[in-house]
Amino acid sequence: MILKLISWNVNGLRACVKNDALGWITQEKPDFLALQEIKVSEDKIPSEIYNLGFENLDVNSGEKAGYSGVASLHNLKCATFKNLFFQENEGRVLQHDFDEISLFNIYFPNGQKDENRLNFKMEFYDKFLIYLDKLKKQGRKIIICGDVNTAHREIDLKNPKSNSDRSGFLPIERAWIDKLLSHGFVDTYRAINGDKIAYSWWSYRFNARAKNAGWRIDYFFISEDLRENLTNAFILDDIKGSDHCPVGIEINL
Repeated sequence: MILKLISWNVNGLRACVKNDALGWITQEKPDFLALQEIKVSEDKIPSEIYNLGFENLDVNSGEKAGYSGVASLHNLKCATFKNLFFQENEGRVLQHDFDEISLFNIYFPNGQKDENRLNFKMEFYDKFLIYLDKLKKQGRKIIICGDVNTAHREIDLKNPKSNSDRSGFLPIERAWIDKLLSHGFVDTYRAINGDKIAYSWWSYRFNARAKNAGWRIDYFFISEDLRENLTNAFILDDIKGSDHCPVGIEINL
């Protein structure tokens, strides 16, 4: 059965609802919708979210009000876990296990604030990869989606030269994606679309979206043993409502 999986950093779920930015969901009809940076606790999820036609809603909200948080809306029969690989209280991870699949919805840390946050981001990256290796040895097939907060290659952002010393495009961050791929994972967008230029995030400043001066920092990665199951990978860059746009895949599971 081909499933449509979509990931979107909404940059505030209540604002998305207020701005009526969710209409596209009933048109796209994803089987799994991963949301990041929901910025709301589970008890304050807008009622409209429960009316989108999904059987299940899982939430991992951060302790700090109005910050971070992830939510997954889906029709899967699965076991769901929060962060099993990294001690944090920021609501960054949901792991959904079904059959032989482990599906992750992750809001990866941003390292731009200061060196401490960059170190936090890199530690998160490193512990996640160790955990992925462990799951693969157990025979799990893996799907990772979310806001990774790093553009991998120069084609993944409009202005690579001027951003080469900025977190989100630092050599150590880009090298981690290289390492992820070398450990047996596939960047689905590149696997389907080659070197096509497309972005998933634009700054609210400098009229960046109108100029398409963006970054591709939202991804679906899959383990190589699912590569033949992948039928499509796409970026819905016409969807407004956040500084990010949704990204997705279609995969036969």
